[in-house]
Amino acid sequence: MAMARGHGGLAVPVTKSGLPSIQSHFESLTDPRTRKVTYPLMTFIVIAICAVICGADDFVAITRFAKKKRSLLGKLVDLSKGIPSHDRFNAIFAAIKPAEFEACLLSWITALHEVTDGQVIAVDGKTLRGSFDKASSKSAIHMVSAWATANSISLGQVVTDAKSNEITAIPKLLEMLVLEGALVTIDAMGCQKAIAAQIIRQESDYALLVKNNQPNLAAAIEGAFDAAEKVGYQGVSHSRAEWIEKDHGRIETRRCTVIDDLRGVMERLDGWSDAKTLILVECTREGDGVISHERRYYLCSRLADAAHLGRVVRGHWGVENNLHWSLDVAFGEDQARMRQGNAAANFSILRRIALNLFRQEKTLKAGIKNRRLVAASDDLGMIGLEHHQSSQNRVVPMPVLHSRCVCTSSMGTLGHPPSGMVSSTLSRPSTMRVFLRFLTASWVSRTTGCFCCPLW
Repeated sequence: MAMARGHGGLAVPVTKSGLPSIQSHFESLTDPRTRKVTYPLMTFIVIAICAVICGADDFVAITRFAKKKRSLLGKLVDLSKGIPSHDRFNAIFAAIKPAEFEACLLSWITALHEVTDGQVIAVDGKTLRGSFDKASSKSAIHMVSAWATANSISLGQVVTDAKSNEITAIPKLLEMLVLEGALVTIDAMGCQKAIAAQIIRQESDYALLVKNNQPNLAAAIEGAFDAAEKVGYQGVSHSRAEWIEKDHGRIETRRCTVIDDLRGVMERLDGWSDAKTLILVECTREGDGVISHERRYYLCSRLADAAHLGRVVRGHWGVENNLHWSLDVAFGEDQARMRQGNAAANFSILRRIALNLFRQEKTLKAGIKNRRLVAASDDLGMIGLEHHQSSQNRVVPMPVLHSRCVCTSSMGTLGHPPSGMVSSTLSRPSTMRVFLRFLTASWVSRTTGCFCCPLW
């Protein structure tokens, strides 16, 4: 079996289709059950991912989806013992270790999506407000996520008990990621010397928002800009850039100034690894007759001009707009009332893997919520063959969805579609089709050359 480079540069199995096998990435996931097993662990994982893509927001909805789509799911996983109950789904995901589950999903998604070299990776936290349990005095869990801004994918997340624990969670998250050449942006909570040093050790750069939780550093940076402004930046090596944006009846003007001559503040930057630039972002917002002003300061280890670094710090908020907002609005994450064990954390991982797939599916112009509806209403019951041209100009079979299965007795022999069955590429493959292409990559080694009717 061929090998491909997955998470952390590790070699992972790929199949004849050239796609990494999903099962190979989940082999290391510990099955939490100690008694006799009725359903394989992969049955729960595959059904859950399919269901969340198609609109399921809790374990009851996952079970109902599985019952409605049993004909499809029976081709993907072993359902000879029936559909697991929602209580079993709840018990399994409450017992799976989130760190292991996240590592498996991260390995799989990074094997499928090549992260753009040198891009911005935004790190930020989000509280799952519905995960608190007053009866057991359990506080809501807090997730710290890494978001690749250029690729619009969630690279990973770790769970922590409270927002104050982001300081300990961020290093664990960074350790999971391959950061070489990237620029990591973190808000003021992560502005710590140890975190900055770790980012440098991982051969990447940082841009850290500086506030009063680091009073000496904040005073040094503010003082440097005040001194430069008094002399009109005469003799101070700097660059400037400005952007004006009009949206939602509001005008926002952003000015970015970067100082790359740190000789006057070096003694106050002791312990901040490889700091090279100071950034000032000034925002003026006008709307509804109200004008507001804001100044933000950043410490950065990359030597670049204001035009580049201004876009970098602006891009950090993509984690709020494209990840956190989508999870709340399209997936109802804040309303989810999962309180047993690790269920809330693991279901959050399922939402992020579904969101990653939606972000990569570009053919349907609709919001995430509507695309979930399209995925659920698509004809998922049968799977056929699509042929496409490879880079060597040879025909290579790829699994996609068609109206009928090529492996049924009325339509030809196993692995050999009847004449005229091979159809053209579907004009608008749904996210569910995209997911099934990834999922079915592991079928080839279990069948006699047919991408249909997997023998799991």
